[in-house]
Amino acid sequence: MDQEKESRKNGKKSMDRRDFLKTAGLVGVSAMAIGSIGKEILLPKTVFSQVKGSIKIGVVLPLSGGLESFGQQGVQGVKLAVKEINESGGVLGRKMELVIEDNKSDPKTSVEKAAKLIKRNKVIAIAGPITSASRDAMTPTMIKLKTPLLYATDYEGGVCNRYLFMYSPLPEQTIYPFIPWLAENYGKTFYLFGADYVFPHKVNIAVKKAIAQVGGTVLAEEYTPFGVKEFSGVIRKMANKNPKVLIYILPGADAMTFIKQFHEFGMKKKTKLVFVGFNENYLPGFTTEQAEGIVACPHFIQTLDFPVAREFVEKQKKMFGDKATVSFYAESHYGSIYFLKNGIEKADSLDTEKVIDTMGGQGITAPSGNVILRASDHHVIFNMMIAEVENRKLILRKYLGPTVPPNQCAGKKMVGV
Repeated sequence: MDQEKESRKNGKKSMDRRDFLKTAGLVGVSAMAIGSIGKEILLPKTVFSQVKGSIKIGVVLPLSGGLESFGQQGVQGVKLAVKEINESGGVLGRKMELVIEDNKSDPKTSVEKAAKLIKRNKVIAIAGPITSASRDAMTPTMIKLKTPLLYATDYEGGVCNRYLFMYSPLPEQTIYPFIPWLAENYGKTFYLFGADYVFPHKVNIAVKKAIAQVGGTVLAEEYTPFGVKEFSGVIRKMANKNPKVLIYILPGADAMTFIKQFHEFGMKKKTKLVFVGFNENYLPGFTTEQAEGIVACPHFIQTLDFPVAREFVEKQKKMFGDKATVSFYAESHYGSIYFLKNGIEKADSLDTEKVIDTMGGQGITAPSGNVILRASDHHVIFNMMIAEVENRKLILRKYLGPTVPPNQCAGKKMVGV
């Protein structure tokens, strides 16, 4: 049983700030001035405080088209960050302003919106999108127009680009520390099932390596097209194989359909359901019984009982209502804005090339702990955790702490340099 759960069981008070900093690996981080969420070393204001006009930040997220629940979480994150920054004096004495565009969950629309924001609205950076397909479609535009893209969604890895900043857990961060825990607690036979697109295929490369390292066995690896309404056939295959663990990567409505049928077949009683990318957005679509016991490895959960996490959730609910969902999408988009803000202040300039040069190599106190953005490849060192659905909430099972991803630019030149 992890420290947090044991404390609650024994009636102890939740972890105080000193204990949290020790657990999250923040003690002795000289590059940081630990304060309220997202704040770093205070930098002096400059002559830019004399300049009129706001600093515009573009947002390209899905607010329609099927992925709007994830897009809305991203919007919540960037709005709270900008509100806090403006209330504390802005950046270089200027206010930040969001210009939000709906990409309609479509890669082509994402490109059109990015070009509009850069050329017409003169944004200094763009936050978004959600999918790798939309990100890849936008990338040539970001390079051509020399504008940073703040991508804040878990993805398959491999990006090495001067103009992309990835507040994004990689498979090595979500899978490698997770598989040993699953093998120890549930068994070493695995069934891999996912949607037939890039992310599940690439994640499962890491899954298979991690399973081999613990002496486990992959009983089957299977993929399905989008839009399937009936999963009884594949569920019967799973039942015949009788795996101890199902690694499941199927997004959106398809994911919910499968889980409901998986539950109806009684499979959850004998096979542990691991949902890669699961977060609180999915919970309203399930009954208590359907969702119970789903386990995931995120970098933030709404119930995280740490001081900065509670503060972040409270601020989100105050701004967006008591019923607001606060998932890792809100946390990651929030943190991305603070990295941009700190980059601008370190550069002491609104020149995007100078800002890009200074965004890497810094850390912030995020809701889940210390997050460091590497200069070498623009990826982050996250604090990861294992969480399980219990009574319609994601509950911490194990706090994994800082996980360091492999350098995505190792052995190759960064694109755009």
